[in-house]
Amino acid sequence: MSILKETAFTIDSSSIKFGNGVTEEVGWEFKKLNCNNIMIITDKKLTDHVSVVKTIKSIEQNNLNPILFSEVSVEPTDSSFKKAIEFAITNNIDGFVGVGGGSSMDTAKAANLYSTYPADFMTYVNAPIGKGELVPGKLKPMIAIPTTTGTGSETTGTAVFDYEEMNAKAAIAHRELRPLIGLIDPENVRTIPPNVVACSGLDVLCHGLESYTAIPFHTRNKPENPGLRPSYQGSNPISDIWSLTAIKMVAENIYNAVNDPDNHEARSQMLLAATYAGIGFGNAGCHLCHGMSYAISGNVKDFFLNDYPQNHPLIPHGLSVAITAPAIFNFTAKSDPKRHLDVTKALGISDVDENNVNIMLPRAIRDIMSSIGMPTKLSDLGYKESDVDELVKVTLPQHRVIKLSPIEVDGDDLKKLFIKSLDDSWIK
Repeated sequence: MSILKETAFTIDSSSIKFGNGVTEEVGWEFKKLNCNNIMIITDKKLTDHVSVVKTIKSIEQNNLNPILFSEVSVEPTDSSFKKAIEFAITNNIDGFVGVGGGSSMDTAKAANLYSTYPADFMTYVNAPIGKGELVPGKLKPMIAIPTTTGTGSETTGTAVFDYEEMNAKAAIAHRELRPLIGLIDPENVRTIPPNVVACSGLDVLCHGLESYTAIPFHTRNKPENPGLRPSYQGSNPISDIWSLTAIKMVAENIYNAVNDPDNHEARSQMLLAATYAGIGFGNAGCHLCHGMSYAISGNVKDFFLNDYPQNHPLIPHGLSVAITAPAIFNFTAKSDPKRHLDVTKALGISDVDENNVNIMLPRAIRDIMSSIGMPTKLSDLGYKESDVDELVKVTLPQHRVIKLSPIEVDGDDLKKLFIKSLDDSWIK
């Protein structure tokens, strides 16, 4: 019997409010949703930040009960997720708000899921790492308030964490995890340190690049029923618009957002770009940059970056994603030169055609990274060729993303890409 190919795609998104001061509306939103015990999920560094202070005040002003959980880990782990889950169960939480970067918002998603439908932790974790069981039904109301200019987690149904047993990133992904509302407040990103703006901005860039160049939705096998259609469906005409616009916004604003901290407009535009990209990749998906990044950030050697915690080595997510991007898009360019040409032109490169896009796009990505003071080679992060086999081993199970690559890859392909990423001298 022949296998039918997909004939439809689905676009889901959180309700979005964007503008200075919208954080102050969070209590009103929860009251409208008939919530009472509101778990505010953030990290210790943000407890005195304007975003958290305003969130608590707004919830109190609406005669609701704010309950603060500030144990989020930067780059969360399964252990830190479990702490939040236990906290939510113990405190009879009926509404969640993630305030912070992707770490806080993803922790809120996990706490919501497992406190609503308790299960062994690996039950909902994507296969083949976890059991990959579907979320049973609707979750409790969740609102997301991003304080970094990158993850787009306020619009997606994905929660990413470090699975400590494997030293690799893993994820829980389902439409029901998507926040009900995203409050996108530029006031919350005024004081972000430059390197956090840089790394989160590189995440936005790769969200746009990967989702626009992912396999087309109609090349996937058709699911047995609509409920089995994945959130990450492949590139599609609606995601394309959001993704391409996000790429343009990054190209126009990332330099000033990082290098001129007083440029509030540039930071506001990067915050909005993150949301645009989130709607794009939240429905189309990412591919190799994210798939390979999970091994890179899960096997950190001795890399430290200013503006991030210095108590242990850490490669920020956005940097781990972008570090392989030049090699990846050099590799995938031949799959659809026109689409790769589109994203290169969106980055502001005019002297590019289908014959040289395999070099011009990697060069454009590297130049952006250099312009904001970021490392451009995997070797800059402490990796050597002797580490590559382990990186490949950890990447191969990341089916959720690597299966969306426009060129199907195996272990040998991944090995070549990691090796090529160790150096950037091939980019002429």
